[in-house]
Amino acid sequence: MELAYIPSPSHGVVYLGPIPLRGYAFCIIIGVFIAVWLGNKRWIARGGQAGTVADIAVWAVPFGLVGGRLYHVITDYELYFSDGRDWVDAFKVWQGGLGIWGAIALGALGAWIGARRRGVPMPAYADAVAPGIAFAQAMGRWGNWFNQELYGRETHVPWALHITSSADGRVPGYYHPTFLYESLWCIGVGLLVIWADRRFELGHGRAFALYVAAYCVGRGWIEYMRVDDAHHILGLRLNDWTALIVFLLAVTYIWVSSKKRPGRETEVEPRAAASVASGEAAVTETDGKAETDGEAKADDASGTDERAESSGKAGSDEKAGTPQAGGPGAKGSEPEGAEAPDAGPEDADAKGVGVKDGAGSAPQG
Repeated sequence: MELAYIPSPSHGVVYLGPIPLRGYAFCIIIGVFIAVWLGNKRWIARGGQAGTVADIAVWAVPFGLVGGRLYHVITDYELYFSDGRDWVDAFKVWQGGLGIWGAIALGALGAWIGARRRGVPMPAYADAVAPGIAFAQAMGRWGNWFNQELYGRETHVPWALHITSSADGRVPGYYHPTFLYESLWCIGVGLLVIWADRRFELGHGRAFALYVAAYCVGRGWIEYMRVDDAHHILGLRLNDWTALIVFLLAVTYIWVSSKKRPGRETEVEPRAAASVASGEAAVTETDGKAETDGEAKADDASGTDERAESSGKAGSDEKAGTPQAGGPGAKGSEPEGAEAPDAGPEDADAKGVGVKDGAGSAPQG
């Protein structure tokens, strides 16, 4: 009695009315969303614009799907073009069969086309999406679990995969879950690239090359465990040779690139840099205009104060020169210290009369 194992799903497809919902397709779609989401975050952090990664992915994803299918059909042509096989099955992608090597190669071509149309450097874009691609592969490998394919040698470890299907030559039993091994390895590769990129500030495509090299190391030993039919060269499976060659190319690129172009790109998207520059120029222009307006208002206020001060002084001067009624400057008044003219005889008589009248009237009152 087996105490523990990884069960295989009884069905890889569920029908929603006439619409088939395939687990393999869902895993691929979810993986693409993960890659675009994380790539967008990393691209913005590098100074790029939001949406650039998705725009380029519109080119990269279809090219990658076609490339992955072509690699699988070419390397396993006997599954589709030998006696008793239907070549139409070569177009049935939902049944599984996407070679990562072809997907990366042709997907890179599609990304290059999209990057040129967008006006961004391809190496910088590849660095941004590298860990996301690794996580997308980790998700995509669960599509093999839904299809009960790509498992390893027979085993009885507690995490063994229980294969129940007998279609296409499968033998029900317990096998190494190589799909799970590769999924976990891809998660580790994605985390490694994120850490190394932060630690060493990888640029000019070196983060992507690190992803490729690290993936090839894991793919080598995982591929060696698989028991599905494959072409062999000198005792090794074809994918093992591919992994070895691609690993050497990736390591060589890292070494040569670090010598010729050390450091990281300072500008990854000219359009974003131009937008930032124009925004700063607009802010500077607005600040300058505000400063000019402020100076003009200050000048106007100063002029108003000067005019008010001049008006005040003028008014004071006018008030100072205006004689007050009955005052020293009043019209008809005599200046201080001026002697009164001699009174004539008539004035004296008048004064004398007035005095006598006043003296006589006093006792009466």
